[in-house]
Amino acid sequence: MTTRGLIGFSIFLLVLVLIDLYAYKGINAAISSWSQGGRRIVRLSYWALSIGMIALLVWVAISLQDLRGTRNHSFMFSLAALFLLFFLPKVVIILFHGLDDLFHLFRWGWWKVTPGGEASGETLSRAAFLSQAGLLVSAVPFIGVLYGITKGRRNFKVAHIPVNSSRLPASFHGLRIVQISDLHLGSYGSDRSIVQKGVDLINAEKPDLILFTGDLVNDYADEAEGFIDVLRGLNAPMGKFSILGNHDYSDYARWDDPASKARNLQRLKTIHADMGFRLLLDEHLPLERSGDHIGLLGVQNWGRGFQQYGDLAKTLRGSDSYPYRILMSHDPTHWEMQVWGTGVDLTLSGHTHGAQLGVKLGGQTYSPAQWVYKHWAGLYQEGDQQLYVNRGFGFIGFPGRVGMPPEITVLELRMA
Repeated sequence: MTTRGLIGFSIFLLVLVLIDLYAYKGINAAISSWSQGGRRIVRLSYWALSIGMIALLVWVAISLQDLRGTRNHSFMFSLAALFLLFFLPKVVIILFHGLDDLFHLFRWGWWKVTPGGEASGETLSRAAFLSQAGLLVSAVPFIGVLYGITKGRRNFKVAHIPVNSSRLPASFHGLRIVQISDLHLGSYGSDRSIVQKGVDLINAEKPDLILFTGDLVNDYADEAEGFIDVLRGLNAPMGKFSILGNHDYSDYARWDDPASKARNLQRLKTIHADMGFRLLLDEHLPLERSGDHIGLLGVQNWGRGFQQYGDLAKTLRGSDSYPYRILMSHDPTHWEMQVWGTGVDLTLSGHTHGAQLGVKLGGQTYSPAQWVYKHWAGLYQEGDQQLYVNRGFGFIGFPGRVGMPPEITVLELRMA
């Protein structure tokens, strides 16, 4: 670790210790009425977990280079989940106890300026209620994270989406397209069960066509090796087609030389073929049904703030003859920045994951993803052009999903 990195990590640890101390103060206030034995158990448990987490962080920092060398994303993401599992409840406790302390400060100031003002036992007990409420509410993020990493990432949502267009040839009315995106196979480690469950759900839908809109892996082609047979089992009579996402180029990994990185990408392209996918790289091809044709286009990754490898002009060249065109483009910002005005009928994207976090209120889902992306999930329309953003099949960073289930999209094309 460099000197700058060591200083930064030391500051980070100091902040965590201060958070631990203040959260401990809030817990003490919340359990002040408990028996002495009960308080002792809570305090010992709290500090055992806190010291254990800090020791784990120090070990990760010391072993970071070796851990990167193992390419074990599943293990690293599990450590991140463990940290969040115990850190987020402390943040909630701090917020409530901080409000408690502010009330105490306000009352102290009021008593100083108000003649005869004094604290009462009743007032103090009301203030302690905030710390107790914080302790209860802190269970919400704990349960949420625990659910996300145990159940949330396994509970697929199969979304049935009608897509209407007056330009669709009659033979393609009722065409069923399954879109999946952002598999991030390196996040699963050796666990094949989740991906197999997704494959079974897709095949049960009996799609005519399967389209995968990028991010097969996190960084390295070998992350996908163990899943070739599983994904080869996807069935669609009109074929399976795919594109690359920003992670597939392995730009976020360290390589000894450009040739090694190039070989990694080439191997990944071969894996697409081994899985039965026709990888589209800035190109288009016809889809035929009962004598009618529509165009399927696939562009390499192009996004605001991300890699811009894709050549849309090349992808579109010669596709004007199709009465209806479907474009696969991984990043939805491409749609608003380049695809608008091209006449492409339907664009399919992923990339956002819906932030892997959502809250449903009044029938509407809210996610941090909407603070970053104008188009982050679902179906959008601008004139005659439509965009569907898939919420993602897999996960990265945080090994779970909370209120934002992994998505398998069944798009049914209809003549308007």
